[in-house]
Amino acid sequence: MREAVVTNTSPLLKRRSWYSRIGRQRLLVPTVFLFPSLLIYAIFVLGTMIYSFVLSFTNWDGISRTFNFIGLVNYIKLFNDAEFYNALKNNLIWVVISLILPMFLGLLLAVLIDRQIRGENIFKSIFYLPMTISFVVIAVIWSWIYEPNLGILNISLRAVGLGFFSKAWLASQNTALFSIIIAASWQLTGYSMVLFLAGLRNIPPELIEAAELDGASSWQSFWHVIYPMLRSVRTIVTVTIIINSFRVFDLVFAMTKGGPGTASSVLAMFMYREGFLKYRMSYGSAIAVMQFFIILIIMIVYLWRSMKAEEEVY
Repeated sequence: MREAVVTNTSPLLKRRSWYSRIGRQRLLVPTVFLFPSLLIYAIFVLGTMIYSFVLSFTNWDGISRTFNFIGLVNYIKLFNDAEFYNALKNNLIWVVISLILPMFLGLLLAVLIDRQIRGENIFKSIFYLPMTISFVVIAVIWSWIYEPNLGILNISLRAVGLGFFSKAWLASQNTALFSIIIAASWQLTGYSMVLFLAGLRNIPPELIEAAELDGASSWQSFWHVIYPMLRSVRTIVTVTIIINSFRVFDLVFAMTKGGPGTASSVLAMFMYREGFLKYRMSYGSAIAVMQFFIILIIMIVYLWRSMKAEEEVY
């Protein structure tokens, strides 16, 4: 009786062994193809992050072959550096404005295009075009727009009788930072529009029709039905904007180099100036580490609050 049981189950065991062998082969193929990319990522991303973290505890100037470990000296100096707090303040201002302008304009454009307007693909291409342009090209374009004498902004102000508003936008401490943020927002608006439009197209039309049958106005349908359904898209857009706002460097460097003075300096610009211009590479590494942890903390808090709000809804 026991032998019969073993004989009857042996084909099943062979089949399971065959499936497990096929499963291992299917796992092996993507692993082989992914290994070079993962290795490059580990060396040039994770490796440099760890190396920067180690350098932040040294006194390396970026040129010498040797360096000494000095503990938390760079971090103590950083927390007592007024320029660090100025750069952090500018980054936070950048985040707030970037979360308002590109998100609002992107959502507005997405709602308008979602109405199946004529030439929809043309409008989408035009609004998304800035996202395909590099930051350096955007810096050149907007530097010409802000040019005091020949820039289209000042020419337009003088043409409509508002010449008293015209100024050297990138040379003024009061307007330099906001001028660069507007240039960055111009690029991010198209990105936000595409994501919001994809989110709108995924909302079941039955929900909107049901709200209209219940007597809801267009605004009520949008605020109580459409906008809550875009929660996941809003999270993606917000996370992307926050990370880009803290990582921004090339746009600031190409337009003002952090000036006039330090009026438009951000953390990445501050890090570049300390590490590569003043030859304080260990201090620049400490700034980079602090920048990483600031982004990480903001992301954790925001995502935690988003997930908690989503749980309350469901």
